[in-house]
Amino acid sequence: MNAQTAILQRDVTPEGGDYEIVRKVIEKISLDYRDQPSLDDLAAAVGETPTALQKLFTRWAGLSPKAFLQAVTLDHARRLLDQGMPLLDAAFEVGMSGPGRLHDLFVTHEAMSPGDYKTRGAGLTVRYGFHVTQFGIALVMVTDRGLAGLAFADPGGERAALDDMTGRWPNAAYVEDIAATAPYAGRIFDPARWRSDQPLRVVLIGTDFQVRVWEALLKIPMGRACTYSAIASGIGMPKASRAVGAAIGANPISFVVPCHRAVGKAGALTGYHWGITRKRAMLGWEAGQAPGSTR
Repeated sequence: MNAQTAILQRDVTPEGGDYEIVRKVIEKISLDYRDQPSLDDLAAAVGETPTALQKLFTRWAGLSPKAFLQAVTLDHARRLLDQGMPLLDAAFEVGMSGPGRLHDLFVTHEAMSPGDYKTRGAGLTVRYGFHVTQFGIALVMVTDRGLAGLAFADPGGERAALDDMTGRWPNAAYVEDIAATAPYAGRIFDPARWRSDQPLRVVLIGTDFQVRVWEALLKIPMGRACTYSAIASGIGMPKASRAVGAAIGANPISFVVPCHRAVGKAGALTGYHWGITRKRAMLGWEAGQAPGSTR
């Protein structure tokens, strides 16, 4: 057993261990949403009984599979758009009520200077650790100034995720240190710990333009989404939708800086660096955190 495997085994939670089954259910919902698959269909696809799947999925997401389907399918999003919901104001809602927002992690952020960014991480020490979460294995990366990276992987993909992230700041020094990253993982993935008196410190490492886009993402309320063009307009560059899309794709702090809430034209749930299924999982999980959500 290598050190990384030992870390993952120590850090497993019941909710995290459920993700592989949940991932398969979300994939089936995503592929077959037009047919509105029943609970029996979903359970058969993953080898569970309907009752067991209902309990497992609801424990994981805070929503039943049926409510999740209603919340995140393209069909639902487009119905809302067809009803005239203003796309540029908040784009669309995904079956969520209440004022909750992931930004209520009370994120406090700062950006490294352009000079710091141009050195590609020289002089920077980044501590990292792998943690099992609601969305699979998370790679958490921190500096002495705060959270600098958050990526995701499926089992067996940890090395690829680490290579992806370290390639962004190749001149930094990297130290595996789960003791340093565990407090951040605990804060990020436990809504009960999203407290105003204990803000989550984040450091944004990118170009000036990228940082502007990432700051715009932090303003999108949980349960809502914005198009690339709306974000471009919001930062005063209405013709820069493609550049905005590239900056969103390069976001190093997924979930906390909520690039999963960025959508394509007419609300399409476009690609996500860590997998479109994971993007749908995040949107559905967030819907389940809302007061008054339909379960």
